[in-house]
Amino acid sequence: MSGAPLRFGAFIGPHHAMDENPTLAIERDLKLVQWLDELDFNEVWIGEHHSGGFEITPSPEIFLAAAAERTKHIRLGTGVKSLPYYHPFIIADQLVFLDHLTRGRVMFGAGPGALPSDAYQMGVDVAHSRRRLMEGLDAIIPLMKGETVTMKTDWFTLENAKLQMASYTSPMMELAVTSIRSPSGAEAAGKHGGGLLVLGGVSDEALANQAANWQVCEETAAKHGQTVDRRNWRITHMMHLAETTEKARADVEFGIHRWAQYSRDVLPNCPFPEGEKDIIGWAIENKFVLIGTPDDAIAEIERAQEITGGFGVFLAFAHNFADWGPTQRSYEMFARYVMPHFKGTNVPRVDSYNAAKERHDGIRADFNKAVDVAKAAYQETNKD
Repeated sequence: MSGAPLRFGAFIGPHHAMDENPTLAIERDLKLVQWLDELDFNEVWIGEHHSGGFEITPSPEIFLAAAAERTKHIRLGTGVKSLPYYHPFIIADQLVFLDHLTRGRVMFGAGPGALPSDAYQMGVDVAHSRRRLMEGLDAIIPLMKGETVTMKTDWFTLENAKLQMASYTSPMMELAVTSIRSPSGAEAAGKHGGGLLVLGGVSDEALANQAANWQVCEETAAKHGQTVDRRNWRITHMMHLAETTEKARADVEFGIHRWAQYSRDVLPNCPFPEGEKDIIGWAIENKFVLIGTPDDAIAEIERAQEITGGFGVFLAFAHNFADWGPTQRSYEMFARYVMPHFKGTNVPRVDSYNAAKERHDGIRADFNKAVDVAKAAYQETNKD
């Protein structure tokens, strides 16, 4: 990977406890995107879920259209669009429309669907989800590039299909495919020359697995005459920052236990061992969540970069473990103290400071001498 600086963003599921007002929770998600835009985060990704009651955004496109009106700079991604649930033509058509609405700020994140309970309600066999992901991409990508597509599968048909508008972003918006454990996402990304959006955690084992998946992505890209760039490889991690680790731990007591219960009751794989009492301690020790200070965040990101060999974007996985005020403060601390470390934005300032410090004695002597000369000149011209 080139020496380009690391980019930063957030992945917003979103996750909201069952006792929250859903209308206000959605509004708070929009305010979070506004806050990230003000803090100079590069991008944000919004999830799609249709069941379970905890992750309550069914349409990332609608959310991103609203967010686009409230923001100026941040890029907006579907994180991710569940392709097996939709006709590919509709997805391509709507996302190209969103590409125009956002003047090219939208990114296309695609996946097979995260919750089996979503697929079950729609009569989609999860055993075919990854196949449908691949087939959907095979149709959507050429459509977004303005091509005419004829294609028939057991779940959709395209007859000389062509979008009525060209993409705003030429030849099409940036593509990222989700990757958790299996290499299927890496294969899909490689086949189409897209990026990889990792949701599989940052333990040493998880990162090593994702490094292997990235190799699959590169090999698949070469096989299909494509190229992939590590700058479009995104790693996500749950984190909450505060001035001290003790304060950060106290902050997440607000909501982490309710999220843990949701993971046990609804998610296909709960990360916490059965019967684990110290959820926070286990999460920290097993690198499921970073709960600490900006210095801890810097160390974790550097560790992840070393194990993977280098990725391009670090995404803070939003979780609502802390209340709204501490959550805002956590992102602010990340933007103020973590992002500059990796972007190198303070290097010229430090150089300038050190140069001035090195010349300080001489400059001070020259300054004081100039003052003395000015005083003497004044006294000379104002003699009685």
